[in-house]
Amino acid sequence: MPKELGRPKEIIVLENVTKTYQTGKISFQALRGISLTVERGEFIAIMGPSGHGKTTLLNIIGLLDKPTSGRVVIDGIDTTPLGEDQLARLRNTLLGFVFQQYNLINRMSILENVELPLILRGIPRRKRIELVKEAIRKVGGDESWLLKKPNQLSGGQQQRVAIARAIVGDPEILLADEPTGNLDTASSKIVMETFKNLHKLGKTIVMVTHNVEVANCSEKILLIRDGRIIAETEPDSSRCILNT
Repeated sequence: MPKELGRPKEIIVLENVTKTYQTGKISFQALRGISLTVERGEFIAIMGPSGHGKTTLLNIIGLLDKPTSGRVVIDGIDTTPLGEDQLARLRNTLLGFVFQQYNLINRMSILENVELPLILRGIPRRKRIELVKEAIRKVGGDESWLLKKPNQLSGGQQQRVAIARAIVGDPEILLADEPTGNLDTASSKIVMETFKNLHKLGKTIVMVTHNVEVANCSEKILLIRDGRIIAETEPDSSRCILNT
């Protein structure tokens, strides 16, 4: 994708990032010197065994956790010296998050769930409703969902609502942690079609998955083991879940 005027081509840059967790006298090194560059508009899948650092890496990219050492640059901004308030503002404007658990609030309507990031920005309600409707359309839903509660929708529909919430503020980067992990094949296909459509609209997507058929829908697969990126492979698009 061509470099946008005045903006860096590299939207995510990690330089020699490490992460060590300390519990009493026991330390565990989750990430061991990871360097990574993601260009604007790329769709990256991260794969590897459980417990080898995938989610930790995603959390650090998403500014939900700080590295023990190394540097994290998001959209040209060095996040190393930033405080919690500054990081929270970056998360709210630049990043959207989709998790395996939908993290929807069952006592609230779909409209209320999706508009939450916009409330934090102080956007007026009339404008919020317009943006929520647009986000729901982008994920293949319709306005009949808006007044329903999450438990009135299927798992696949709930995940699409979670994606709508992630994109309603038009973030530059979409981060997804096992977004199809709780879904059957049919629902997984719908969710991955949604991601592919968002990618076509120019979103940068970094996705953690155990599912090879899901990973093969991306542009690049990174393999992580023992807290290190050990390989970069080209996906086999013929084995993408959308083509099986």
